[in-house]
Amino acid sequence: MPLRPSPLAQALRALLLGASLSVAAVGAHAAQAPARTYQIAPTSLENALNQFGRESGVLISFGSQVTRGVQSPGLQGQYSPQQGLDALLQGSGLQARAEGDNAFSLQPLAAASAPVELGASTVVGDWLGAAQQDNVFEHAGARDVIRREEFERSGATTAREVLNRIPGVNAPENNGTGSHDMALNFGIRGLNPRLASRSTVLMDGIPVPFAPYGQPQLSFAPISMGNMDAVDVVRGGGAVRYGPQNVGGIVNFVTRAIPDEPTVKAGFQTQTSPSSSHDGFKTSANLLAGGTNANGLGGALLYSGSRGGDWREHSDTQIDDLILKGKYQLDEANSLHAMAQYYEGEAQMPGGLNVADYDADPYQSTRLQDKFWGRRTMFNFGYDYKEDARQFSVNSFFTKTLRSGYLDQGSFVSLSPREYWVRGIETRFSQGFALGESWHEVGVGYRYINEAGHELRYREPIAANQLPTTASRNDRDTRGSTEAHAIFLDDRIDIGQWTITPGIRYEMIDSEQSNKLNGQRYQGDYNTALPALNVMYHLTDSWNLYANTEGSFGSVQYSQMPNRVSSGEVKPEKARTWELGTRYDNGNLQAEIGAFLINFDNQYESNQTNDSVIARGETRHQGIETSVKYALEGLNPALAGFDVYATYAFVDAKIREDGSNKGNRVPFSSRHKGTLGVGYSEGQWKLNLDSTYQSDQFADNANTSAESADGSTGRIPGYMLFSSRAAYDFGPQLANLNVAVGVKNIFNHQYYTRSFDDNNKGKYVGEPRTVYLQTSVAF
Repeated sequence: MPLRPSPLAQALRALLLGASLSVAAVGAHAAQAPARTYQIAPTSLENALNQFGRESGVLISFGSQVTRGVQSPGLQGQYSPQQGLDALLQGSGLQARAEGDNAFSLQPLAAASAPVELGASTVVGDWLGAAQQDNVFEHAGARDVIRREEFERSGATTAREVLNRIPGVNAPENNGTGSHDMALNFGIRGLNPRLASRSTVLMDGIPVPFAPYGQPQLSFAPISMGNMDAVDVVRGGGAVRYGPQNVGGIVNFVTRAIPDEPTVKAGFQTQTSPSSSHDGFKTSANLLAGGTNANGLGGALLYSGSRGGDWREHSDTQIDDLILKGKYQLDEANSLHAMAQYYEGEAQMPGGLNVADYDADPYQSTRLQDKFWGRRTMFNFGYDYKEDARQFSVNSFFTKTLRSGYLDQGSFVSLSPREYWVRGIETRFSQGFALGESWHEVGVGYRYINEAGHELRYREPIAANQLPTTASRNDRDTRGSTEAHAIFLDDRIDIGQWTITPGIRYEMIDSEQSNKLNGQRYQGDYNTALPALNVMYHLTDSWNLYANTEGSFGSVQYSQMPNRVSSGEVKPEKARTWELGTRYDNGNLQAEIGAFLINFDNQYESNQTNDSVIARGETRHQGIETSVKYALEGLNPALAGFDVYATYAFVDAKIREDGSNKGNRVPFSSRHKGTLGVGYSEGQWKLNLDSTYQSDQFADNANTSAESADGSTGRIPGYMLFSSRAAYDFGPQLANLNVAVGVKNIFNHQYYTRSFDDNNKGKYVGEPRTVYLQTSVAF
């Protein structure tokens, strides 16, 4: 008789490894198993099958792709194994087929005896999809998805913490004018992480930046992890369909889905850093309430909020993020969806420290007037048509954003209110058809974005000892606008074991900025063609090879326009990316290794301290990214319950432009970065130990090793951190109460980053030992 696998091996197959074949449990012969009583609450079908397998002792084999996103009504009462499975699968379109010898398999109701074939052609439509593991496996490029279960397991409450788990992504502590929780710093493959300006950042496919073309920096990023189901990072192979800032990949934050059944879920986390001089508590809470009627009308309310300060003094934060989602399934083919968001927050900014102040107390703040606040209102409405081999969608959105704040700029304090409006509509059409021995999915799409911005700055001298108001001296009054059209065309061709996707994206952009104080006007008008080719070869149903090349670009930003117009450089950053890799996923083991090369024609950086533009010129980013996840039960049954994961990225990012800096490393790029972790599950307990590592960096183009007195330049040492967590699930008898405690930076290792070309530059200490408590319930 086969040995019984532990709950961890079962759960991680579904949640962490995205198994193509899951094993729920093994035990006594199903045909001889007596009826027993079950208390399984409505939940996802995978979770319900896992619990049923543990309690019934039967083997259930199923392809993960057929259960992803499917809900089960649960099970209450006394059932035999066959009766119980039939009840759990009610309404799922699946049925349980007895295979003999204590085993069942899941099959579609319409064709229970037909096996699932590799390469069965279906119309994909939206490449990002629902960010499930099968979407990742079939993507012809480097891609990772971190699901909600995983970032809860690590105690992550910020996007930065989640993104740092992905190979090739560097997300330092927020610093500079983004040294608060509403900002987002990350860089992919050696790109400068300052405010994530070189990646296309989306939330459910809607641009997150307040001006995606003219001002993509995420000094205000209205996303809350409490409202997210997943973070989907496409590092390569997606530039044809998504832009404009696509050289640093596409990052899509996927909001929590509308439940099929009436559901209420709530979570709470509080944490503190006892060793810092700011030893208060920081709390976050989230709520999901919603469901779907039998007539196809569904809705959900999402809320995520945060209160309290971090480990730095002068870091108190208050954030409220409310999202309303709706959907209506008109019939089998036609559906409508809508979403509205109101996000508001304010935060103190501790700012950078000079060397003397950092040595005296790295947790202090010497910039007690710096403060940031902002709000965003977003509306989204869309229509989807899906039938047979044809898909069509229309998605419209509108965002209005205000971001403002006080900033000590040495001789004066500024107040900088900035408002932005973005209107957009995007259409996609996909048609599948057979042509000889090949299957084609031709996709065509169009996007129109109109954005406008109004930026003001008021100032009061430090000697006045008062904060500026809108009645103070005004030294900046600029208006910017962009009208952008993007068209893409591609053809996903399946022939034998090959999937080949040629495509092209064409961007037409007209941007302008007007200075209302001096009457000057600057304009940039340019068109950019971005051809791409993605290739995948399926060696087996669990092993593929991929390669791709794509053109990427970053548009001219409002803040750069005056300098780049006067120097004749009104053209976008352009780069060509190449990737080659292989991906394996057999259920127990998920592994990937890939190599990349990015060649920049012209790379620019903005210096916020003097409003200048640094023309870095040609750069090359190359390296290797690897990841592995393994349920150790597959190695030895005695290790059932254990799983391990590891990631590693080697990034060599160098300046290639002739001059004194040629051959130097691009600032804020670590050559080595990785993670390593182990987890264990037994019954209702879950335990894990995790670690992260990154090597040293430099803050400037000259790669200055010696530290400057103001802390802005100098080598940034590498570091390794450890964290742990223990969780207990009380089950449905206590409203699915889950309680967890954890520790981040167990050994209290002190590390730091720097801000170099920012108005509050200096050294920023990293998170010290932090203790946290998590609780959640579900009804």
